[in-house]
Amino acid sequence: MSPPSEKPRRATYADLEAVPEIKIAELIGGELYTISRLLPRDSLAASGLSRMIGHPLHFDRAGPGGWWILNQVEVHFPDPTEPGAIDALVPNIAGWRRERMPRIPDVAAMTLAPDWICEVVTPATEHLDREVKMPVYAREGVRHAWLLDPVTRMLEVYTLDPAGRWSTPVRYGGGDTVRAIPFDAVELDLSDIWD
Repeated sequence: MSPPSEKPRRATYADLEAVPEIKIAELIGGELYTISRLLPRDSLAASGLSRMIGHPLHFDRAGPGGWWILNQVEVHFPDPTEPGAIDALVPNIAGWRRERMPRIPDVAAMTLAPDWICEVVTPATEHLDREVKMPVYAREGVRHAWLLDPVTRMLEVYTLDPAGRWSTPVRYGGGDTVRAIPFDAVELDLSDIWD
């Protein structure tokens, strides 16, 4: 007779805090995920996109405005699988409409779900971004999600439907010039973010 199998230990926020600062740590459903920081190529794409949308939507008072655009901010959501536990995610870029969040709180982690997120998809993070994090963002009502892949030079744009499901993605590639929701007031030349 085999001994009863023990339930695997759930990771906690203390486990996340113990991860060396050279890694990015996320806690989802009691599982700890650690990933390396972005490669320079991937960081270039993320920072380029952040500047392209951040300038007119965050900083430029003459532009369409109305958004806070933040890079690699930790966001906490309740973990539905364990009372009192949290999911801690770190989107590469996140945006909040100022009408929902008039001021940026002075906190270590946000608890208000973003209105938009962008994840930089790499071979090392693709499963985590697509299969683990996207369902959490949908569950928490994040209305818009972008997946940016610097290797294939592809931008995928998702919108959450009223039933809480992601739309079929609209895909843009290479040197496309796009107006993608929710930032369709701004024209983005994707060739500017790849290199």
